[in-house]
Amino acid sequence: MLSTKKLLSTMVATAALLFGTATTATADEPVCEIDRVINFGGMSWESNLIIADIQRFILENGYGCQTDILPTETLTALTALERGDLDVNSEIWLNSLGTLWDEAVTRGHIVKSGDLYVGYEAWFIPKYTQERFPDLKTASDLAKYKDEFQDPEEPGKGRFYGCPAGWNCEVVSLNIFKALGLDDSFVHYQPGSAAAQKAAIMSDYRRKNNIAFYYWHPTPLVSLLDLVELELPEYDEDKHKCLTDVDCQNPQASAYPTNPVFVALNKQFAEDAPQLKTFFDSNTMPIEIIGATLAEMEESGSESMETAIWFLNKYPEVWTEWVPNDVAERVKQAL
Repeated sequence: MLSTKKLLSTMVATAALLFGTATTATADEPVCEIDRVINFGGMSWESNLIIADIQRFILENGYGCQTDILPTETLTALTALERGDLDVNSEIWLNSLGTLWDEAVTRGHIVKSGDLYVGYEAWFIPKYTQERFPDLKTASDLAKYKDEFQDPEEPGKGRFYGCPAGWNCEVVSLNIFKALGLDDSFVHYQPGSAAAQKAAIMSDYRRKNNIAFYYWHPTPLVSLLDLVELELPEYDEDKHKCLTDVDCQNPQASAYPTNPVFVALNKQFAEDAPQLKTFFDSNTMPIEIIGATLAEMEESGSESMETAIWFLNKYPEVWTEWVPNDVAERVKQAL
């Protein structure tokens, strides 16, 4: 039989072991700074959906948070972010919003976060179209070739596929269209969604039809197709600023500038969750890697979350720079 002294010693050691184990287990369980669902804006283009799902997977598995993604589009998402209906907008294309972003920042309810990459926008034709018409080099040249881009609803005009309806790039695309005087020769057709725009372009491309359109990069479409950019007049900051304004009185054509793309947060959310803000502030991604990720999505036919998990497995050297070691380990265990 154990002596009373030895029994007490054993009990103390056992208790210490038990409490020590419990303390370690508790420390390993992440507790999110936000005790509610964190809402992300789900814009309809692929890069936004993938980046949002990468961020959500890390928040859920690395930080112990609950997240959701709410379908929206650029302008409504900015308003929702200001109101606090959204906490995170994973991909702001600065030049597409123009003065609207500056005005929103001035009102004081949103903050800029991580610089993701620098994207670009342009007007394109397929390379096979340019080979058919070697003199078609600039956007203004389109007027001379209207019959080669025949609009099915107005056969006397060509069709130009502009930005999807409801996106702010629609304003810039239409203003450039007007500035180049294409109204008399072309229809500025606005697809109802990004999916409809992509489907129309891909359909015509596969059939080797001539097609002229606005698009942006990084996207799987620009990465996978053999395209030629139509030249626009040299970029001018003041002209472009007016092009971003729906009430621009005298639009003058200007090339698109390179486009900073970054994460934006609701200000109250950022203040309530400083650790999460640090995470989002660290988000950056080489454009060739987001391009490869988008190509994987297109070629595999995967959904955005499946592609996000592919990215997390494929490029740990990128995302582990965004988080502390303990968070990275929990994410890796969840993959």
